[in-house]
Amino acid sequence: MLVQKESKIGEIVSQNFQTAKVLDNFGIDFCCGGKKTLGDACREKGVNPEFVVSEISRIQDSNGSAARFDSWDVDFLIDFIVNNHHSYVLSSIPTIEHHLQKVISAHGERYPELAKIDEAFSDLKEELLTHMAKEEKMLFPYVKKMHIAYKNTLPPFGTISSPIKLMESEHEKAGKFMESINQLANSYFPPVDACTTFRVLYEELKEFERDLRIHIHLENNILFPKSAILEKELSKTYNIL
Repeated sequence: MLVQKESKIGEIVSQNFQTAKVLDNFGIDFCCGGKKTLGDACREKGVNPEFVVSEISRIQDSNGSAARFDSWDVDFLIDFIVNNHHSYVLSSIPTIEHHLQKVISAHGERYPELAKIDEAFSDLKEELLTHMAKEEKMLFPYVKKMHIAYKNTLPPFGTISSPIKLMESEHEKAGKFMESINQLANSYFPPVDACTTFRVLYEELKEFERDLRIHIHLENNILFPKSAILEKELSKTYNIL
């Protein structure tokens, strides 16, 4: 893919996920902000789009074997998201909560931002658990049924645009919770006198944000568009449109 200022951020990362490293370095959001053009995102961050384009091109030239998530069938992509990202969220939350309480108990009086991080993480936890349950019980099975219908030339059913819009809205909400935690935690740079658990906690939160950004990117910029295209193809086959 030839990257230009007019290229959509989500499409750039979908073609080569290694380019996310470049965007991260410039503070450019590739998950919830994936529908913006690279030029618009650069202007918002006050960076030279030509320089960002050249950095992305360099990454593309040096790494031709990056995972091509956009080439996967939707059923395989859904299984990857659930088994890799949903399971990570479920397994990480109890550990982070435990370390948060331990650090608050030891350092909460000196670092009042820890209580705010705890509150924001609790909100993020509730948002993600409810959101993932909706996806796994309703949206994802529906998309898989569409995929089966398309492969076997079966009639389509219902519409997918409304649940997708809801999931995207919830992704935006989760992203804001995570952004708040990032700011409160000073971009996950612990105080110089932080104990080991304090430092581990910030590393865990940093990894949690990294995984969440990939998680949202795979759904917003790859799975959801592919699902919408699949629905259109089914509709054309049966003259619904």
